[in-house]
Amino acid sequence: MQYIKCEYQDNIAVITIDRQEALNALNSQVLQQLHDAFAAINTGEIRCVILTGAGSKAFVAGADITEMSTMSVEEAEAYALKGHKVFCTIENFPVPVIAAVNGFALGGGCELSLACDLRLAGDNAVFGQPEVSLGITAGFGGTQRLPRIIGITKAKEILYTAGRLKAAEALACGLVNAVYPPEELMEQAVKTAKKIAANAPIAVRAAKKAINDGLAADMDTALAIETKLFSACFNTQDQINAMRAFAEKRPPEPFVNK
Repeated sequence: MQYIKCEYQDNIAVITIDRQEALNALNSQVLQQLHDAFAAINTGEIRCVILTGAGSKAFVAGADITEMSTMSVEEAEAYALKGHKVFCTIENFPVPVIAAVNGFALGGGCELSLACDLRLAGDNAVFGQPEVSLGITAGFGGTQRLPRIIGITKAKEILYTAGRLKAAEALACGLVNAVYPPEELMEQAVKTAKKIAANAPIAVRAAKKAINDGLAADMDTALAIETKLFSACFNTQDQINAMRAFAEKRPPEPFVNK
């Protein structure tokens, strides 16, 4: 694919958006290729995905303003729906997705990071939703995911003022999980991915599904979702082996994803 690079490190996939001449901005072609990249991942083998942007200047600087500038209302709606489809695919991807954010993550780039499970940032990262300064509102989920992650009050401030957050402030308000020197970012992302991959894959996927599905439901329904996913783990070889090893006070065998 022209704008997407996919690499595999054991059971970890690394997806890199590489459109550096436009600071990795998301046009329709990049969105489609990003969707195709995730669709091609074998989740039977891959246990975690790292999503990043090529170069040191930007994770994703935003959606492609040049492309959007001539859109009709109908074309803008179709464009937003395309973004929603891709970002929801990432948000609901069976295995965890880590955003490794280097440089600008503005507009659609910030929204893309919000669709990931974890966000690790270089200390050069800048997050923001500048859409209102361009006469539009966030259209790839920013008005919905940002308040859910950092709270309504701070999200409204960012969305109404076209404000930006540097890495330290993003960490302070809970937008990112950790901040590292840029040259250490991918190393730390891989380290975090390996920690995830070392656990029982079926259990990790169940935890992700319980969180995502439960947040969209009332508490009683959410607890019922958790109960079903919890109990289903007891039908796996990994659960049997791990608990037996614990009872016998010995290290567990490698998880086999069964």
